[in-house]
Amino acid sequence: MRVLIFGGAGMMGSVVAWDLAKDKGIEAVGIVDKRQEALEKTKKWIANEKVMAYAADINDSDSIINLMKKYEVGVIALPTWKASYKVVEMAIETGMDMVNMLEEYHRRPDATEGKALEIPRGMSLDEYGESLHNRAVDAGVALVDGMGFAPGLTNVTLAEGIRKMDKVEKATARAGGIPSKEASKNHPLGYTVTWAFWHVLREYTLSVKIRKDGRVVEADPISDLEKFRFNQFGKDEELECVTTPGMPSFIYTRPQLTDFAEKTIRWPGHWQGIQTLKECGMLDLAPVDFKGVRISPREFLSSLITPRLQPLKGETDICVMYNTLIGEKDKKKMKIEYFMWDEADTKNGISSMARVTGFPVAITAKFLLQKKIKEKGIVPPEDCIKDQLYQEFMQELKKRNIIIREVSTPIP
Repeated sequence: MRVLIFGGAGMMGSVVAWDLAKDKGIEAVGIVDKRQEALEKTKKWIANEKVMAYAADINDSDSIINLMKKYEVGVIALPTWKASYKVVEMAIETGMDMVNMLEEYHRRPDATEGKALEIPRGMSLDEYGESLHNRAVDAGVALVDGMGFAPGLTNVTLAEGIRKMDKVEKATARAGGIPSKEASKNHPLGYTVTWAFWHVLREYTLSVKIRKDGRVVEADPISDLEKFRFNQFGKDEELECVTTPGMPSFIYTRPQLTDFAEKTIRWPGHWQGIQTLKECGMLDLAPVDFKGVRISPREFLSSLITPRLQPLKGETDICVMYNTLIGEKDKKKMKIEYFMWDEADTKNGISSMARVTGFPVAITAKFLLQKKIKEKGIVPPEDCIKDQLYQEFMQELKKRNIIIREVSTPIP
């Protein structure tokens, strides 16, 4: 069994490679990146002879397609939409099953990124997404789309809860990566970088599609501030979350929900700081004049604050998930909750965000290799990690010390 990881020398892709290389059933793990130095550093860190490094540019289609033909399953851990779609196109052409960790539902391409995509003339974004799906089905290819933390673990758990209900009404996914409480005091906004910060700021400014009163509507970014107390796994912490675009497939795949939103978790005070920056225009992307120079406020803010958000030596991160589902079972109202509190692996130098993003991707890649995922086309996690495979998925997470607790409570 052979797996090829695009972006395999990146923060998340390297952890996918690290996990797969330890599996006795995996023969080879290829990592693709155009940065030779990063590839060498990743190979040295993993220290496993199964890992093969390829310095290649995904724009070189011929080289990438020839490389794909040497492997059975692919992983996309690339940071940009355009790059992701390029690899998806080549996967369909070569017949390679894939798992993609990008926050995207390729069957419904993101309109804000659409202008960067190479879409056939006369085709709309949705038509292009459907054509990708149909071509993948015809080619017998499975493209598991949006696997990781959020999207990923959030989709899989809420979908499991929905299957346990006779009728569902409201679902809320809450997930986020935060610094340890001690580390949060040392950085602006009580935050440290666990993912590319330009991507985080982008999420803070996009309008969000949610389900409300049975309809798909657009909500303002960082709206509907919610305070909650996390009191599982021996923790007792006050946290806050707001609406963000973290599960793009769910509004389409679970239309039976009357209300649905995904929210990002932070320590108290973070969202108030972001709102102030937003009101001051610092999250605007359009360039403005400053002393005769055109600058983008958001890009300037990102370049200024990112160094201050880098974890200091010894600082670690935490990933938190708290999902709720309201519905009916046996004509009685019920609430199902899913809890997770994950901390960094300091022994192996793996952040919590890399663990809860990379490990679910590695597990799914192995399921594809083992032909346990039967669906074809563009398949979101909620539609393929189900039934017995859901139980296996949870057991694999548990082996990696990622514990998700399910709690069902009757509602009077």
